[in-house]
Amino acid sequence: MTSMVIRKKNIRKYALILCVLSFLLPAQPLLAQPAKEVAPQERCPVCGMFVAKYPNWLTQVRLSNGTVKFFDGVKDMMAFTFTPASFGAPGQAAKEIWVKDYYTLAWLDGRSAWYVIGSDVYGPMGHEFIPFGSAAAAENFRKDHKGTKVIRFDEITEPLVQSMRHGQKMR
Repeated sequence: MTSMVIRKKNIRKYALILCVLSFLLPAQPLLAQPAKEVAPQERCPVCGMFVAKYPNWLTQVRLSNGTVKFFDGVKDMMAFTFTPASFGAPGQAAKEIWVKDYYTLAWLDGRSAWYVIGSDVYGPMGHEFIPFGSAAAAENFRKDHKGTKVIRFDEITEPLVQSMRHGQKMR
């Protein structure tokens, strides 16, 4: 009987501690929000273009150190993501990846977006991965714009990115 009373007291004590800690520790969102403002002088670290000139194509990456890098399209963002050290960010990794849905221009988590490749729609630097928030929207776009394929983020490879960048580099 005494051990049961002690266990109940311990359970209450631990429950109270957990309750207090849940209020004291700030809740961390699973994914932060994309940066809202892009300075007019902000340049793509891959091609050097001024990204604010292309708001519909804007993408961004939040690095492990908290720095936000902006790009003029998914293609350059992916080139950066595969080799950040090649573009001035040694030792960094993409913590968050943000792209804009082609139709709605709403920010999407780039890792969960659908991408159309091979379409007749070109970005600021030519061939581009066209992002969408749903498979249905991507498939409709693919049909309407002669796209060759709808792919997911994890299907984007460095050789695919480089093949799309071929002949399109500013630097």
